[in-house]
Amino acid sequence: MVRTAENRSFVIADIPGLIEGAAEGAGLGHQFLRHLQRTHVLLHLVDLAPFDPEADPARDARAIVEELRKYDEGLYNKPRWLALNKLDLIPEEERAERVAAFLEAYGPVERHFEISALKGEGCKPLIFAIQDFLDAERERIEAERQARLAAEQARLAEIDGARAAAEARALEAALAADEDDAEDLDDEAHDDSDDTSSRN
Repeated sequence: MVRTAENRSFVIADIPGLIEGAAEGAGLGHQFLRHLQRTHVLLHLVDLAPFDPEADPARDARAIVEELRKYDEGLYNKPRWLALNKLDLIPEEERAERVAAFLEAYGPVERHFEISALKGEGCKPLIFAIQDFLDAERERIEAERQARLAAEQARLAEIDGARAAAEARALEAALAADEDDAEDLDDEAHDDSDDTSSRN
């Protein structure tokens, strides 16, 4: 639970260990990927200063994104942000160039944040950006729910109106039929009266 104010908070789930082949079940791939389906936004944490000098952060990050795509298009299409971590381990004069090179190799991304999780640098703007996004998402979902509810109520009102109109027409027809029957009875009564008078 991350609390950003007295009445503002969100839950963040740390999913470590997603590896190439996760979509086919490698490691705990399916379990992790299923868990991600319940989220509203994916935050992809990428170390820009990996311990392994042979590692390629952009290639490794793209591999994880490809696992999302292979597992489920809906998961792949979720909002996905990048948190570029360990900036404190990169000389300050090299950071901008390193970030730009990574983003060019990685490809388009909705949002990215430059942080040092160890020192807390850049973490507060990231946390509040997530909170703002989730607040807006809740409002959007509630607005859609209210719109669906209003549409359903209008549909039911239309059905009720049509049913009431049909019942009114049926009642009118029944009353008209009763009136016709009454007139027929009156006619028959007159006929009987005439017959009686003739016989007299």
